Amino acid sequence: MADVDVVLAGGMRTPFGDFGKSLREVPLAVLGVHAAKACLDKVGVAATKVDHLVFGNVVPVDYDGHFVSRKVALGAGLPIESSAFSVNRACASGSQAIASAAQNVREGLSEIGLAVGGENFSRVPYVSQGTRWGAQRGPATLDDGLDYAYRCPFSRELMGETAENLTERFGYRRNAMDDWGFMSQSRAKAAIEGGFLAQQIAPIEVPEGKGSRLFERDEFPRFGVTREKLATLKPAFRAGGCVTAGNSSGVTDGAAAVIVASRRALERADVRPEARVVAYVTVGIPPEIMGAGPVPAIDALLKRAGMKVDEIDYFEINEAFAVVNLHAEAALKIPRDRTNLYGGGISIGHPPGATGIRMTITAMHHLAASRGRYAIASMCCGAGQGMATLIENLRY
Repeated sequence: MADVDVVLAGGMRTPFGDFGKSLREVPLAVLGVHAAKACLDKVGVAATKVDHLVFGNVVPVDYDGHFVSRKVALGAGLPIESSAFSVNRACASGSQAIASAAQNVREGLSEIGLAVGGENFSRVPYVSQGTRWGAQRGPATLDDGLDYAYRCPFSRELMGETAENLTERFGYRRNAMDDWGFMSQSRAKAAIEGGFLAQQIAPIEVPEGKGSRLFERDEFPRFGVTREKLATLKPAFRAGGCVTAGNSSGVTDGAAAVIVASRRALERADVRPEARVVAYVTVGIPPEIMGAGPVPAIDALLKRAGMKVDEIDYFEINEAFAVVNLHAEAALKIPRDRTNLYGGGISIGHPPGATGIRMTITAMHHLAASRGRYAIASMCCGAGQGMATLIENLRY
């Protein structure tokens, strides 16, 4: 099969809602449809021209959760003959949606596809394990469905405890982690006030009282945070630990979407591609230090592309915890002034199905504004994986 240039265009997302707040009454499929339509409208691609949709999602919610990819596809106006499926690679599920859509294009199974992803953690149900066959005696308990997503499946540690493991193993300090947390909040504030993030956000109507209101801006960033306040926060996961609510990613809701297509198909549709998918890799690492994942993933990606860190103009490395970024920075010598310039998981929040797409959109917009050429988006994954994706700017 002839080599196919896989390109990206039209990335858009919903605002990310804080846990239990503005998006808690909005079904995940509605969020996905909103992001998908906004993405297509941005570049003027008719939904009827899209032949495949891949949806990244970690925690299915609502009655249609296990069929959300198809629900989003038809809700966004894709033809009944189109196909759809969902992917789950933990925190890299959004990036995996892009990779899987790209693979479809490379294999000739798709010409114009959509990578969409999202979570609505506010709608995750409590689960009763024993009631199907009847509780034998005593009270029946409920498990928090979110707990399934936030614990290592091997050790049953919370993901924050694996961040503590990484901190201890490599000797990272609390003050450095708080510094990163404060920087993330400051950068997000500047990106919001300067309008950078607004260009990727499609405001959405949300219920309020007996009516509705327009939800326009990410809800999680803490504009009033100070470095001094962060220093007073207690460890969230381990007595005497370093990981706090202020240097960890936020639990948020939202969806994002980007067109993934062959260059030829987009040009036939009179759409100018914005970036090219050069390569992507996934790697496995010890689950107990899952936050180390971006280091071997980025290293493997650079080797595959025959490139070095100095040749990459911009990095988006998800801030699952600040120690993830500190470790990548130290191990790979990644410059801080080329990383997460507009905030990250700590400030914007981290709905895993959407995060990789959000990061890719941010990287695309940064390259276009700065006239840079290459960017990498990378993240760690619960259960011990890392993923990294390399894109090339096509808007010089």
